[in-house]
Amino acid sequence: MQTASTNICERMGHTQELSEFKRGNIVGFHLCNKSIREISLLLNIPRSTISGIIRKWKQLGTTATQP
Repeated sequence: MQTASTNICERMGHTQELSEFKRGNIVGFHLCNKSIREISLLLNIPRSTISGIIRKWKQLGTTATQP
C-alpha cells in the first residue's frame, strides 16, 4: 500500500515547454490589446504562464529560452 506522500510524484504531470510559435502568439495577442485572461481562454494556457511570457518579452525583448 502506498501512502499519499509517495504517490504524489506519480500524479504530478510533467510540464512541457511552449513552442516558439505559441509564445509568439501570446505576444501578438498582447500587442493587440487582449487581456491576460482573454489570451488564457483563447489558447487554454494558465494565466501565470501568459504573464510570465509577457514579462520576459518586455524585459529581454525575446521569448526564446535562455541557456
